[in-house]
Amino acid sequence: MQIRLDSRTGLIEGVHHVASPNWDERPPGVTIDTLVVHAISLPPGQFGGGDIEALFCNRLDPAAHPYYRDLAGLRVSAHLLVRRDGVAIQFVSFAKRAWHAGRSRYDGRERVNDFSIGVELEGVGDRPYEDAQYEQLCVLSALLVRTYPAMTPDRIVGHSDIAPGRKTDPGPSFDWQRYRSLLDHRLAGRGATP
Repeated sequence: MQIRLDSRTGLIEGVHHVASPNWDERPPGVTIDTLVVHAISLPPGQFGGGDIEALFCNRLDPAAHPYYRDLAGLRVSAHLLVRRDGVAIQFVSFAKRAWHAGRSRYDGRERVNDFSIGVELEGVGDRPYEDAQYEQLCVLSALLVRTYPAMTPDRIVGHSDIAPGRKTDPGPSFDWQRYRSLLDHRLAGRGATP
């Protein structure tokens, strides 16, 4: 299936959309130039189900799991989620500011949400990510790099890079070398678009 970014809406055509209410406007004149890779699983260490979507849409039941009590009232989102099977879900238009980075700093600037796009991988830092996730992340990354010229491959970072000491994702199990090699291959035009 072909995917395409609609520059008018900031949405990717060809992926599933679930609208999160957790976004606001980017500051005037901001240039989108950074991609932040995250990891999430709900409950921690478990995959599948609808709890990530519920969290990003403020519908997570705090009584459904003991861990969720600490998340009650939390308002977060990401632009995209890549599930274990490689399925991508978009929650927030790229034109808008998703609430994924929290307190953060990159390249001498605070408030990384202002100028970044956040992609969550369904996973945890101590378990390998799936082949389908690497492939889909590369497809999406190439699309974003081609759409936002200031977002060069060297401006793709992990959450741990922008919030060191506070965040560790995507964690040691994320193979940055593999990801960057696949992305370079795709950007050079040698990777098929799904």
